[in-house]
Amino acid sequence: MSILPDELWRKVVEIGLQSSGFTYKDLCCISISCRRLNRLSNEHPFWNHLLSSDFPHSSLNSYYSSSTPLSSSSSYSSSKSLYKFRFEKDKERRLAAHRRAVLRKESQIAEHSRKLRDIENRTAQESTKMRETAVELSNLRKVRQASVALNVWQPEVIRGRQKQLVEQCVVPAESRIHALEMELRLCKQQIMGLEKSYKDEKHRLDTAKEELVSMKYNPVRWKKNDRKHHKWICILHQILDDLIFPR
Repeated sequence: MSILPDELWRKVVEIGLQSSGFTYKDLCCISISCRRLNRLSNEHPFWNHLLSSDFPHSSLNSYYSSSTPLSSSSSYSSSKSLYKFRFEKDKERRLAAHRRAVLRKESQIAEHSRKLRDIENRTAQESTKMRETAVELSNLRKVRQASVALNVWQPEVIRGRQKQLVEQCVVPAESRIHALEMELRLCKQQIMGLEKSYKDEKHRLDTAKEELVSMKYNPVRWKKNDRKHHKWICILHQILDDLIFPR
């Protein structure tokens, strides 16, 4: 490695940068491999290229340059310092955006949970109403049967009980039975609709919870894919092998 001149190593790094796959991570990785690459990786053109490619619309370049005076001895590290400054600012922005997204997702989960509780309460009310309607309908049908039985001969004891049952009913049995049957069918339809709504809302809640877990598991993702990072490291090794051991 020591027999290769600096110009050749600069060309290797330049090829990696121009391939659009060499990231700041790769440059930092080669900087810790040896003193020579550490010195070369801090040179201004490399970090200036990363700065312009990763933050093309950044308005902080002029601000940082005007607020941080640079001496001649630090001219090589100016772009690296600016990249670090811009990276930290962008990281703070992405973290803040991620926190807002998590809060929005948690708010959605709370809203889904509230809707589920509301559906459960409405379902319980409709179920209670349906049971009461069914009980009243059953009693009125008994009254109707007793009213019909009064027209035929029966023992006096049974006839007296049926007559008492008919007299206790203060509303017309037939019309009331028809209304209760309609109300019972309506309750069943309402419960079926609420059960479907509950199922759909439960699915949305489970989906939101899964998304929240995924968001918390990967809070910040850099725009460069890690697989590209490994890919271009392999390309760099291949370039070095071809230069050192030409075929």
